[in-house]
Amino acid sequence: MSAACTLRRVAITHPAEDTSRYPFSVPAVRATEALEFTAPVTFLVGENGSGKSTLLEGLAVASKLPAVGSAALDRDGSMAAARALGAAMRLTWATGRKRTHRGFFLRAEDFFGFTKALAVQRAETLAEIAAAKEAYRDRSPDALTLKLGPLRSSLAADERRYGADLDANSHGEAFLTLFRSRFVPDGLFLLDEPEAPLSPTSQLALLGMLQEMVAQGGQFVIATHSPILLAFPGAVIWSCDAMPPRPIPYEEVDHVRVTRDFLNAPERYLRYLREPQRPEGRATPD
Repeated sequence: MSAACTLRRVAITHPAEDTSRYPFSVPAVRATEALEFTAPVTFLVGENGSGKSTLLEGLAVASKLPAVGSAALDRDGSMAAARALGAAMRLTWATGRKRTHRGFFLRAEDFFGFTKALAVQRAETLAEIAAAKEAYRDRSPDALTLKLGPLRSSLAADERRYGADLDANSHGEAFLTLFRSRFVPDGLFLLDEPEAPLSPTSQLALLGMLQEMVAQGGQFVIATHSPILLAFPGAVIWSCDAMPPRPIPYEEVDHVRVTRDFLNAPERYLRYLREPQRPEGRATPD
């Protein structure tokens, strides 16, 4: 087991009175007693609705990590079910290691909102600077300097961390910039479908960043559909389609198999788009 694994295990205590209540009714949640983390990078995979994101959100609440781009997890209205699940989770940390508060939780949809909010904040700060210069036009330079000091400091801090205009970058560039800027060594990072804003080339860049960050003690738990990210060397892949969830080899992941089969022979799949459909909606067989 890697020394980089600060978080070793999560166990779920299921409610005895009502297992049909969301989120405990979600298939992967209902079937999970515990998940073990035996590698610095752990992936959760499964079809939409399997419960991988639900498990990750519960883990984010239980680990008390800050969220990037959304309200604090204890106040976020969209995380009410995750808070119920998080309260039922018991985390086991590495021997001699305390619960880490280093790291973050990031959902792809929150990233898009974060870049927009950062752009609005920058525009408002620039507008305040322009207004202050106009208002202080007839006052001493020292008075203007005192007024502009906090505004310029705030602007400079954001530019050092995210660049001059994060929202002006492509989504992929902005995500990688944000990800690198928020990384801290020896942290725990929970990522929900980080491939969403990334091209295949950017996903490869993220793989390289993960390798660098693991070398600095980072631990990652990632819910993903991406065959590229799933190829990270030494990662453990938990299938949330299996009941209960279990680790599976890369070659057995449905996303990998389907993607490979499609790329090897796309015509076998695409021909069904061209063929007449049966009344029940299925393509006419050969």
